Amino acid sequence: MPKPVSRLLCAGVLLGLALPAPAQVAAPSPVSTLPAVQVQAARVRAVDDFELPASLTTVQEIGQGNGRGAQVSEALAGIPGLLARDRQNYAQDTQLSIRGFGARSSFGVRGVRLLADGVPATMPDGQGQLSHFNLLGADRIEVLRGPFSALYGNSSGGVVQLWSADGQAGDPWRLRSSVGSDNAVVTGLQLKGREGDVHYNVAASHIRTDGWREHSAARRESLNARFGVELAPGRRLELLFNHFDAPHAQDPLGLSREQLRADPRQATAVATQYNTRKSARQSQAGAVFTAQREQHTLRWMGYAGTRAVEQFLAIPPAPQNHPLHSGGVIGLDSDYGGIDARWAWQGQLAGRPLELVAGANADRQRQHRRGYENFVGAQLGVKGRLRRDQLDRVQNVDQFVQLWWQLAARWSALAGARHSQVRFRSADRYLAAGNPDDSGRRGYAATTPVAGLVFRASDALRLYASAGRGFETPTFNELGYRADGAAGLALDLGAARSRNMELGGKWRRHSGAHAELALFRADTDDELAVASNLNGRSTYRNIGRTRRQGVEAGYVQPLGGHAQLQLAWTFIEANVRQGYLACAGSGCTTPDTRVAAGTRLPGVPRQQLFARWQWQPRAWQFATEVVAASDTGINDAATATAPGHALLNLEASREWAAAAGALRLFARIDNALDRRYIGSVIVNDGNQRYFEPGPGRGGSVGLQWQWAR
Repeated sequence: MPKPVSRLLCAGVLLGLALPAPAQVAAPSPVSTLPAVQVQAARVRAVDDFELPASLTTVQEIGQGNGRGAQVSEALAGIPGLLARDRQNYAQDTQLSIRGFGARSSFGVRGVRLLADGVPATMPDGQGQLSHFNLLGADRIEVLRGPFSALYGNSSGGVVQLWSADGQAGDPWRLRSSVGSDNAVVTGLQLKGREGDVHYNVAASHIRTDGWREHSAARRESLNARFGVELAPGRRLELLFNHFDAPHAQDPLGLSREQLRADPRQATAVATQYNTRKSARQSQAGAVFTAQREQHTLRWMGYAGTRAVEQFLAIPPAPQNHPLHSGGVIGLDSDYGGIDARWAWQGQLAGRPLELVAGANADRQRQHRRGYENFVGAQLGVKGRLRRDQLDRVQNVDQFVQLWWQLAARWSALAGARHSQVRFRSADRYLAAGNPDDSGRRGYAATTPVAGLVFRASDALRLYASAGRGFETPTFNELGYRADGAAGLALDLGAARSRNMELGGKWRRHSGAHAELALFRADTDDELAVASNLNGRSTYRNIGRTRRQGVEAGYVQPLGGHAQLQLAWTFIEANVRQGYLACAGSGCTTPDTRVAAGTRLPGVPRQQLFARWQWQPRAWQFATEVVAASDTGINDAATATAPGHALLNLEASREWAAAAGALRLFARIDNALDRRYIGSVIVNDGNQRYFEPGPGRGGSVGLQWQWAR
């Protein structure tokens, strides 16, 4: 038996034995309906997520933690199968991957579908952003892993959804502020409640930091508003608004191994020489109308927004002399929008509960991409001559259907399919001597079926199996540059297609104890991978077949009436199954290094562990966290790795009740043992500056005031 498979089986058996033995099977009880917090990740509204053949995790009370509340990665710790890396670099988004999908991304999030209050935060091409997720106004985050993420379209790894709290009568307003290491200040105000038929939740936050590393100062402002209007019994309209502004976030770039040893807090010399930085501003609005009558539910959603990005890279003037070079300053002005319509019916088939969901959605993005030289004469780090001007458009039109059926007393099934069409078009408006017309277009289409079964072993235990296919197109950023350095878009890139399987179990008790275990495998054809990553510019190509397989487990156990233990563990074997040639040196455009079958995929640690013990005696609360990860590959050839690490974090808070409202003082120490570690890696960096070091010991202290009106 192959070693990876035997390891998975052993791990599965051991974790299965660790679960409490099922009690004597009692007579089946009716399928439980959802509590007030309704999991939306699998689109099934009338069924508890405990009854679904999918790995689903819900993180609640997002805005009530003791951390700074500045990065989404704070809220995503402790979710099996998910890796969220804070890059200590606000010019780049959080590195987010699920079961190894998305780990190679040098910027933004890809391979994972993102949504905020039901509005896509992932564009039609598959590129997403977490930066505008507002944690202060959030109620919960739902994470779906495995085959059923295919029902969301152009993604393979999973789905992450943030939901804002729905204001209710009597909800307190709150003011929250914290200060911490590196002159970090986070301040926020949330107004939440209900007036008549209008529910409201408005949250504004301000973040400022000098950064742990040199040349990493940043400032962010965020505003998120959700208004729900009860139009009539069974009819509701929600209005959603979001604004995000992050001007001139400094980018310290990655470090080489030698720089890392000398001083992990330094910035690469060219970062200050060219003043590498990024500015981003985004505004969007959406509306959701829901009508429910008897067994039928109709939902319509529409949204539109704009996003502007300007980024200064550390590209020397000499390479920009080439007529095909697009300069060292990137300017992106985008407008985007979409619609989604779906119908759900709840009834019976053969006398057993059934729910059917069918719908369609269309999304589009129009992006004006410009490139400029990053110098004027001898002055570096300024916007110079225009070197690129193109108008990019991408749109998708998808249809989906999903069916859940309680087919027997102890058996239920969930099945669905989605058909996706994604079309890219680019019009080149910059024509010059030696720089021909680079216009082009490319289309992709796929049908992704998925199905799963659940067996009710006892009132407390469910066993399930699921399988499906995934579909992932290149993003416009990946199409933007050809790996061979020639003119035009990389229109030869194909879509990656995956086959996903999962076996799992879920256990829970009325006491609040619960556990989850999943064994998974994803085989991908035409995997999209980094071909080169040089001077802040990445190129991509299809490398053939890959496999991601592993096991993930989570466990929560209340300890008495005032304490709780939480554990999460992930093991992943992510390997190449078909050998290929890769670039190994700086400036390489023709692959020259053999990557053999069986080589580890970069960016994916084999193991992750999260443990949290929380104790709450009366008005006090204390918590201890351990976060650990094994070593991580940094290039395709697997010739080097970033070492693993284990970090200790500590929390404490105290709350006082007063006539003017509840006052809470909170504090947190991160990396309490002051360990040196690598926070994230830049896969296949052409300058071999792979490493983004994590911060040493740091702390924050804050105050929150909640008052009733």
